[in-house]
Amino acid sequence: MKDYIIYADSGSDITPERCEEYGVRQIPLGVVMDGKACDSIDNAEFYKMLRDGAKAMTNAANVETLTETFESTVKEGKDLIYITLSSGLSGTYGYACVAARDVNEKYPDSKIYVVDSLGASSGYGLLVWYAAKMKKEGGDIEQVRDFLVNNRLRLAHQFTVDDLMFLKRGGRISAATAIAGSMLNIKPLLHVDDEGHLINIGKCHGRLASIKWLCDRMEESSVGSSQKVFIGHGDCEEDALILSDMLKERLGVSDIETFYIGPTIGAHSGPGTLALFYMTKEDKER
Repeated sequence: MKDYIIYADSGSDITPERCEEYGVRQIPLGVVMDGKACDSIDNAEFYKMLRDGAKAMTNAANVETLTETFESTVKEGKDLIYITLSSGLSGTYGYACVAARDVNEKYPDSKIYVVDSLGASSGYGLLVWYAAKMKKEGGDIEQVRDFLVNNRLRLAHQFTVDDLMFLKRGGRISAATAIAGSMLNIKPLLHVDDEGHLINIGKCHGRLASIKWLCDRMEESSVGSSQKVFIGHGDCEEDALILSDMLKERLGVSDIETFYIGPTIGAHSGPGTLALFYMTKEDKER
């Protein structure tokens, strides 16, 4: 079996250290702070800047960079599969398809697959973890590709945010709703729909209630407690630990990894975002 490389981008929120552990190569997506490009920024510093009023924007990977990356991998004598940030949130998937087509025309004997994760942050990252696990267990590139396509809608993305103003900036809620909600301590509840868009599905009064909601959602829809679970947080590690302890005590979950929600997603969700990712029984539950 010909060797292949699994690629993901920084929208997966997998750290460089964990990428190395998983055997995954990462493609960085651009971050712009107050009009200045930031090739590398510490997560804690990023959220401090947001709290201080900095404006953050993100850029998709471009066709030229992706083409160079794909071609260099083919020249190593390897095939590749690139799992991208949701096409509902970024143009990267479309650009990657163009790059894959161009490189395939030049190297027709190589396999270059691009898979839309339809996910974001550590939910997308958890899908990448499953792909890397399959590869380590001997799965070929087609088996990994098919697993991703068949299971990506089963991967739950449950979010709650602490600061409504960032949802207002992103056009998710109106200014009036954001102001009123902040005054009443309302915390919105969100998930990712089947097209990879972040959707508001409810609200809770108070932070602890929203954390309990995340645990409730997993109890209702998960395939069980003996699975890998990822938690993402926007510089609110204490809340992530509360959620982790709740999952362990109430549901018996033991295999939990916690990640920062990095700048690619954090630019839109803001500080205080808390997210839970796991496999569900059915596609519709996510």
